[in-house]
Order: sequence, then structure tokens, then C-alpha cells
Amino acid sequence: MRRQWGPTMRVAEQAGCVVSASRAEQPEAGLWSCSGVILSRNPVLVLCHGGIFTPFLRGGSGTLTAAGATFLPGDSCGDDLRLHVQWGPTAASPAGRSEQGRPGLFTPSCADLEPCPAAQPRGRLLQTPRAAELLLLLSCPAFRAHFARLFGSEAAEQWRFASAAPEEEVSGDEEEDQLRALGWFALLRVQPCGEAAAKAEAEAAHGPAMTVAPLGAVAKGTPLLACGSPFGAFCPDIFLNTLSRGVLSNAAGPLLLTDARCLPGTEGGGVFAARPAGSLVALVAAPLCWKAREWVGLTLLCAAGPLLRAARAALAHLPDIAALAALLPTEVGSPRSLPLRGLSPPWAAAAVLVEFGSVWGSGVAMAPRLVVTCRHVAPREAAKVLVHSANPKSVAIWGHVVFATQEASPYDIAVVSLEEDLDGVPIPKPVEHFHEGTAVSVVGFGVFGQACGPSVTSGILSAVVQVDNTPVMLQTTCAVHGGSSGGPLFSTHSGDLLGIVASNTRDNNTGATYPHLNFSIPITVLQPALQQYLQTGDLSGLRELDRAAEPIRVVWRLQRPQPTVPRSKL
Repeated sequence: MRRQWGPTMRVAEQAGCVVSASRAEQPEAGLWSCSGVILSRNPVLVLCHGGIFTPFLRGGSGTLTAAGATFLPGDSCGDDLRLHVQWGPTAASPAGRSEQGRPGLFTPSCADLEPCPAAQPRGRLLQTPRAAELLLLLSCPAFRAHFARLFGSEAAEQWRFASAAPEEEVSGDEEEDQLRALGWFALLRVQPCGEAAAKAEAEAAHGPAMTVAPLGAVAKGTPLLACGSPFGAFCPDIFLNTLSRGVLSNAAGPLLLTDARCLPGTEGGGVFAARPAGSLVALVAAPLCWKAREWVGLTLLCAAGPLLRAARAALAHLPDIAALAALLPTEVGSPRSLPLRGLSPPWAAAAVLVEFGSVWGSGVAMAPRLVVTCRHVAPREAAKVLVHSANPKSVAIWGHVVFATQEASPYDIAVVSLEEDLDGVPIPKPVEHFHEGTAVSVVGFGVFGQACGPSVTSGILSAVVQVDNTPVMLQTTCAVHGGSSGGPLFSTHSGDLLGIVASNTRDNNTGATYPHLNFSIPITVLQPALQQYLQTGDLSGLRELDRAAEPIRVVWRLQRPQPTVPRSKL
């Protein structure tokens, strides 16, 4: 794995930086900070998130949502804006001791804390913060259009993208500013700092150039590496360029989602693909998002290709700095023939969407005319359901429920027989054995339903729960959301089918749902009965699921088994 990601990690860490903004005449007013990506070394050009500039806009944050606004020149911010950029040791930064970290957004100042001994062993030798100037603020119009489509109107009441948790105190004006700045980024130029530094930066300019993945070149399920600095300028000795791996979970044009774990302060950080090595895929637009006050566990991204094209278009309108457009990294490669709705692992296309009236969920094709889903998605036998497949083309086929477990059954399963074949949909191979720690993926229609096709989330098989040496429950760390029920759990490397997603974890005291702790029904529980039905039409094997032994019921009720049978007191 290190061999695969080594070159990308080096590019990500050399490109990562922290940007801080403050008021020249009012240092006590605070410091705003975010992550950024170094696009060029000679001169040093940085692309970062635009949210930290909203307090400095002369016309207020409303200028970001003005009709037709795609960019704003640097003088849109007040003269009291002071910018600094800091990065780690690279060929462009002569080694030097780091300065004490600065306070970040929503964080205390490092000066208020005891010196951190962990900062010394890490040996970062950070570059001294360098003064920078704001060249322009820019947005990607296509990103904003897709954001409005997915999160606008009535759906906006359920979603929240502020940098603080729902229960934390954030003023309404501050949250509104953050929402308006979503999808806005800033292009900065770092001011030269002495002859030696300029020489080093000139030498670094001849090193490996950053490349940008074109929109459409990265399909869902593709592994990604996110590089950002949690809490921004707060103690960069510790947090600068923290790495997190995940996959491209979903996409709508340049609006991308990943399950890589990101935190406040990583806004503006770069997200890279392993192939081509170190290619920049996107920048973090919102590291955290909540739906109905629950953490979704996905990070919102803006694709780098369209964003840099928007930067070039904006620079063309600013004659004094138009020449800098030639220094921005270029897109390398060509988009796939499949649109971004396509899936990188072909086995993922076995996931289908199942609709029963106003209820919808996920399912998996087990045969050309057979789909398995959850009972709470298709609850009644003989009921008609509509099944949608995403690949190779979007089709809708009617089917009827031939079997559904009883509500008292520990296994939440329904089997759907289709009126037509699911042409072109791959039929997955069921596994026979399970191994804890296996890399796994969940494919389902959580979060957005059919609006963006299926989502892909990654994790590991964290536990295999057994009763009498037989697997009866699988636990994973994949992010699972409402709408994922009934979807397939795959082995990431082999593409074999491990199980059917049944539920995630809910705290009965608070009502909170935890997306990264979820449970699936092992396919070994279902496969013999499904084969019997496919070959003979006999449902007796499936009916046995309703007569599961009490220890299995205890497991699925998340209860501890009794060591002995308690005696009655009557």
C-alpha cells in the first residue's frame, strides 16, 4: 500500500499549506485560517478556501451570492486584510525552526496552552509564515448549480455545512456567511522572502509538476488521499498536512463527495488520486456536513479541473495578473467514456434502487431476475416494487415480492422477482468465508437516492459475530446512511459479495445515528435458500429465516446472551 501511495503522499505533503487571515489594526479581533494547495513555486501561488475572507469583504458576504458573480478581484476585501501562508519542509523552503502555532477558527490559541512535547519529535521544521496577497476570489458556477439542485429548497432545512457541530453555539450570521462562501476559493500570491528563499523556490520549480485530473477521469469507488490541516493555523507543528484515505463516494458534475475523514480547518485542502501519481482531483469545500442534525460522515469537494478553468477565465479579466494563468497546473489525461455516474469497480453495478410507493432503499441483483433487499424496504409479499439499475444504462423494471421475513425475524430480508432481465448488470460471486480486517465497500442509494446514482463508501470488516461457529452478523466501518438498507457489502479487492446491509447503530438515549458502525446479514445465511428458490421455486429455505434460534435473535437485538437460562420466580 505504501508503494502505491508513496509518490502521491509526497506530492500532497509538498503542496499542502495553511493560510491565515487577520486584521492589521485589530489583531485582537482574531485569526481566520484554512488549508490550501501550493499550485506554483516560482512565484508561489496558493489556492485555498474562500470562507476565511467573508469578514473582510467590503460589500459583505452577500456579494458572493450576487447574480452572476463568478469572481471578485483582490481589492474586494478591505485594506486591513493581512494574509500569511505556512508550509512544511520542501525543496522550496530552507530548513528552519517552526514558529509557535497560531489560533484557528473556533479553536483556542496555542499561546494559552502548555508547550506541546509532541511537536519536537515530529521534527517538522516548518517554514516561517510568509506574507501573501489576495489576487482574486473565485467560484465554480457548475458546482454552485449542482449544490442548489441537491441541497436547495426544502432539502436545505435538513442539511447543515457549518464548521461546528449542530449543538455548538454559532451565530446565525456566521453560519449564513459560511453557507454563502461554500464553493468559493481564493488565489493568493506569496511575497518573495530574501534571495536565498527565491533561489530555492526557483530550483523547486524544476521538480515534479503537479497535475490535475480532468472532470470525469476519476470514477466512483476510486481511492483518494485527502491532505489538509485540521483546525487550520492551530499548532501546525502537529496538524499540518494530516492525511486521510477514502474513495470517491458520489458525484454530481464538479460537486464530489468522499468518505475520507476531514475536520474543520481542512477547507481548501487538496484531494489526490494515486494514478496518475499525485494528480489533484479536488479541493475540500466543506469537511463536515449534517443531515437532520446527524453527521453524514462524508466530505464535500469541488473538482479541481473546473475550478482551475474558472481561475484562468477570471485572470483573463485582470490584466495586471493575467500572465499568472500560464503557471496554474494543467489537466492531464482524458475523461472516461462513462460519465461520473459510472463505477470504478464493475462489481459495484450489481447494486440497484428499490422503490415501494414512497419508500425507497437499495438492493443487490443475485440473478438476472432476482433482487434481494431488506424487509423494511419491501415489507409485504406479493407487493409490486420498481427496481432501478444504474449501469450499464438507467432502466426501471417492475417486480413483486416473493418472500419477506416476518417482523419478529432477526433477519431483515425481502426477495423480489422481476418481470424482465437486468441486462448488463453483473451478478456478484458470494464468499464462503469471512476474515476480519478485510477491506470492504458498501454500495447503495443512501443520502441522495436516485439523484446521483449509487454511493460507494469504504472501510474494513471490523467484526464477524458467530453463533455456534456460524457467522450471523457482519460489522463494518463503512459510512452507511438512510437509503443504503438492502445494498451489497463487497470485498474491495476481490469484488465478492459478503452480505446485505441491514442497519447502522442508533443511540437510544440521544437518538444519534453512527454512520461508521453498521451491520450486515452474511450472504452465507441466505445463499443456500436463494439457490434452492432459483432452481426449484421452493421458498421453504427462506421461510427458515423466520425460525432462527434465540441466540441469533439476541445478537440482532444487540443484547448480551444469558450464560444460563434464568429460572421463573412464579
